[in-house]
Amino acid sequence: MFFIVLPILVIIHFFSLKYTKRKALRFANYEVIEKLTGKKVTSKNFSLLLLRIIIISFLVFSAAGTTYWYTGQGSTFDYAVLIDASVSMLAEDYEPNRIEAAKDAALSFLNSFPGVVNMAVATFTGTTFIKQKMTESKRDLRKAINGIGIEEIGGTAIGDSMVTASNLLFEKEEGNVLVILTDGQSNVGLSPRGAIQYLNEKKILVHTIGIGTPTGGRFIEGSDVLSRLNEEPLMEIASQTGGQYFKVENLEELKDAFSDISKSKVQRLSYNLTISFMLIGLSLLLLEWSLMNTKYRSLP
Repeated sequence: MFFIVLPILVIIHFFSLKYTKRKALRFANYEVIEKLTGKKVTSKNFSLLLLRIIIISFLVFSAAGTTYWYTGQGSTFDYAVLIDASVSMLAEDYEPNRIEAAKDAALSFLNSFPGVVNMAVATFTGTTFIKQKMTESKRDLRKAINGIGIEEIGGTAIGDSMVTASNLLFEKEEGNVLVILTDGQSNVGLSPRGAIQYLNEKKILVHTIGIGTPTGGRFIEGSDVLSRLNEEPLMEIASQTGGQYFKVENLEELKDAFSDISKSKVQRLSYNLTISFMLIGLSLLLLEWSLMNTKYRSLP
């Protein structure tokens, strides 16, 4: 819409100038006045046109509810750990396989908090499975993590799981951190890119952990089919939500990634620019009105 309004504004500007000049020539011979004064009596008012474009820009961005996203330091956080439980997590490029390594690292993550921590746990395949809602009970969290296994429902829906987890697991408006551990092979449901805007609106910072070695691993017995890490969507999710992407190639690196996340004090913050842009637009509108009747009059 913004790029449609601007050309219309330019057309109206020059049409109004042409109409004003034609109307004025009924009362005075401006061509003679221009020759005598050596100045252009009517002006194209390019400066005024530029000002109008700026005004329209601010008003359009205000109406669109423009929000500035940034990361800042926080003190208290709620964590949700979202673990891929699709069949590809049986790949044996980790010992004994990816899913068991993920559980081991998640337990290490939980134990890295010496005091009380609010945490939730979920897994996903083609759908999302809530294993433990937000709680301070480390006992319940350990039980939930230890009970994780491969789910029978096919597919891997990373985007859907991001939205579902954000809706069902987080209870407060700020300081929410989602940790996604997956091989990145999203093949059903909402694309990860499609879920990013939704999580940004909810101020959820997302860290992604890509599990998988460069050579990949077999996950079907007697088959040569390999599961390899797909990094691109995981990198995009993290960068677009203010989080960090971790590529891990062994259990030790996986635990280190969780350790770094537990020590991070960064949270997702936002500032709505609607009112600011509206005030700037209205102020410039008053300035334009003043200039139209003084310095930038089309006619003297």
